[in-house]
Amino acid sequence: MYNYVFSIHSNNGDIMKKTSISFGLVNIPVNINPVIKNNDISFNQLHKKCLSRIKYVKYCPHCKKEVKQADIIKGYQYEEDNYITLTEEEFDKLKSEDEKTIEIIGFVDLKEIDPVYYEKSYVVNANSKSKAYSLFKTALARTKKVALAKTVIGTKFYYVILRFNDNNIIMNTLYFLEEVVIPENVVDVKFTAKELDLAIELITSLNMKFKPEELIDEYQTKIKDAIDDKIDGKTIKKPRKKQEKNIKDLMTALEMSLKNV
Repeated sequence: MYNYVFSIHSNNGDIMKKTSISFGLVNIPVNINPVIKNNDISFNQLHKKCLSRIKYVKYCPHCKKEVKQADIIKGYQYEEDNYITLTEEEFDKLKSEDEKTIEIIGFVDLKEIDPVYYEKSYVVNANSKSKAYSLFKTALARTKKVALAKTVIGTKFYYVILRFNDNNIIMNTLYFLEEVVIPENVVDVKFTAKELDLAIELITSLNMKFKPEELIDEYQTKIKDAIDDKIDGKTIKKPRKKQEKNIKDLMTALEMSLKNV
């Protein structure tokens, strides 16, 4: 049995673009780019009195002067008013050569990873003529496995997964177990078999296909419309609140819900 080592080499630190996948002795040049973009409308902060844009100044109270970004370093406060500092070069020394790559440590079933552990997503692609990339991608698809790997991005250590998705390889950084805080749920109230049947029937009646193209950011749409209205000199009107029936009996609420489906 041959032991193959898969790894992705990163040359750009925090912002990964041109990299390469090491598949045994095969080197696969790839590009890695973030999948998610922020779709929120950006607002500037203004002085209420004159509508001038607010400027943020990095200020040193000891030297009593503004400080340039180039003169700012990272410090850790180990006791009150006492700091040790670490330079970018020292951070770099803490990374092993292996950590500068994305080193695959094994392959797991995707269903074993709860989505709560997913953090950021990147798409990993290559030249359309890359035979080795195509081979690796097809192997992931055929085995229905995802690669579990470890790396350092910027100054943070991550575990990541590489998975086949819609003819692409997607890389997801993962949260650590201690970062995921889910409180224990101790609610254990008894319900009747009829109530459970109605709840299951309601879920079944609302069954649907997941279509992300139909999921519209309604709040951002309202903000865009409000901006257009304000530009046109119109006032923003508050939408009418939906009338909700206050039904305290669970059985009645379930039955009425089914009738309204």
